Amino acid sequence: MGPIWAEDLKYATADNFMKRKLYDDPNCYLLRETAEKLAVADRDLSKRKPGFKLKVWDCYRPMSVQKEMWKEYTNTPYVANPTNARHPRGRAVDITIVDTNGKELEMPTEYDNFTPKAHPNAPTTKNAAINRELLRSVMVAAGFTGVTSEWWHFDNLAKGK
Repeated sequence: MGPIWAEDLKYATADNFMKRKLYDDPNCYLLRETAEKLAVADRDLSKRKPGFKLKVWDCYRPMSVQKEMWKEYTNTPYVANPTNARHPRGRAVDITIVDTNGKELEMPTEYDNFTPKAHPNAPTTKNAAINRELLRSVMVAAGFTGVTSEWWHFDNLAKGK
C-alpha cells in the first residue's frame, strides 16, 4: 500500500534551492514511527477538511546530500549542520497541504524560501496564516515539532509512537 499523502520530492528534481537534482530515488523514506505519525496527521487533516491531504516535499535525505547543502549554505538557519540534521535520520518532513484537486493551498512563501518570511510566525496574508496554522496544528497533534525558520519543516523528536 502506498502513502495516503501526496508527494513531490523536490530534491529528486532540479526544482529546488540548489537548482539541480540531488538524488535519483523519488521515493519518500521515513522511520516507521515518523511515517505512522505522518499518517495520523494526514487522517486528522482529512477529518478537518474532507478531501485535503498533506503533500511531502522531502523525507529521508542521504547524508551526502545534507553535506552538499551544508557546504553551500553553512551557518544559516535554513540548512542544518549534518551532525544534527534530522532528514538524514528519517525523522523530518517538509510538507504543505493540497486541496481536493491536488492544488497547494496558499502558504506564506514557496518551499525553500530562505528569508524571514518563511518563519512560522512571520506576518502573511490572512489565508496563508490560516493554512499555515492548520498545517502546524495537525502536525503538532500527531507528535511533530516545528522549527523557528521554516513553516514547512517538522521533526519527529520523540522515541516511539
